[in-house]
Amino acid sequence: MKRILILNYEFPPLGGGAANATYYFLKEFAKDPSLEIDLVTSSLDTYRTEQFAPNITIHYLDIGKKGNLHYQSNAALLRYAWRAYRYARRLVGRERFDLVHAFFGIPCGYIAMKLGLPYIVSLRGSDVPFYNARFYWLDMLFFRRMSRRIWKRANAVIANSAALKELAYASVPAQEIGVIYNGVATDEFLPAQGNAHDDLHLISTGRLIERKGYRYLIEALAGIEGVTLTLVGDGNQKSELEALADTHGVRVQFAGSQRHEEIPALLAEADVFVLPSLNEGMSNSVLEAMAAGLPIITTDTGGSAELVHDNGIIVPKADVAALRAATLTLKEDPALRATMARRSRERALKMSWHAVAGEYRNVYHALQI
Repeated sequence: MKRILILNYEFPPLGGGAANATYYFLKEFAKDPSLEIDLVTSSLDTYRTEQFAPNITIHYLDIGKKGNLHYQSNAALLRYAWRAYRYARRLVGRERFDLVHAFFGIPCGYIAMKLGLPYIVSLRGSDVPFYNARFYWLDMLFFRRMSRRIWKRANAVIANSAALKELAYASVPAQEIGVIYNGVATDEFLPAQGNAHDDLHLISTGRLIERKGYRYLIEALAGIEGVTLTLVGDGNQKSELEALADTHGVRVQFAGSQRHEEIPALLAEADVFVLPSLNEGMSNSVLEAMAAGLPIITTDTGGSAELVHDNGIIVPKADVAALRAATLTLKEDPALRATMARRSRERALKMSWHAVAGEYRNVYHALQI
């Protein structure tokens, strides 16, 4: 049996793609008696522990979380880093752990390195230098150098897309980095049994923040008749996007944050999934939409080209005209939409969480520790 300490400051309902990934990993690992796992994550209120499964314990730390559940401020990340390090040190002092699995190189990889145990790092996106514009100067001054140190000492470094791996190489060219893609719950996200819409119903699931590029999508839909858009998520751009939709006369339903278990039904009501991100890793949202049998319109960033081939349309970033053209193409060709929908589902079936967790399980057992 191997005992694994997992560090991730995000876990549902707090966080985004990495939170959901960790949840599904735990669901799969709960079936494996060869693993015993402790997860140290963030609470929305007070400290508590939860027995997720007989072999899995979750430790929730109070980080004074305020505001948007899906956006982590620098202050919240610093609080998690300090409290998680102290708490993990006590855990390690009481129990024998074979390995630490850190989701995000910073801050979790740094905590893992300081614990002095063998560790692996899962790179998720914003933890890779120069992935996120809001961290540019921190990356320049601190995080690039820190990342080099964390990755070089790790027993394994794994990116969630080939594109993210290439971005990581820009900071640490000699680093050995593996790729294990995000997975998707193909038994939860299912295609609808036929939608009968008079309008073309677009949907997107993601935080309403600048990086997601939603203002370009709303501008692209201006003047197109017979199209509606549902945005599932919340964020600091919500008021700006509402005003923009009003100005352009675009019919947008702002559905707000939804529990993850509500997302499959929302996707099943849509015709096309759109993600106009300016930067993205291996998008859980795109994978879920594929499993739900939706054609995809997304931007040429991150792992998009690894997911979207004959099942959608990839457009340049921040390109209103290209988003508009892609929307019109799918609006005017129902047969093409149907073909892309079928191919999305076929691709998603090859990327189940069972398969992804199995790849990580192989990494755990392959390490000579």
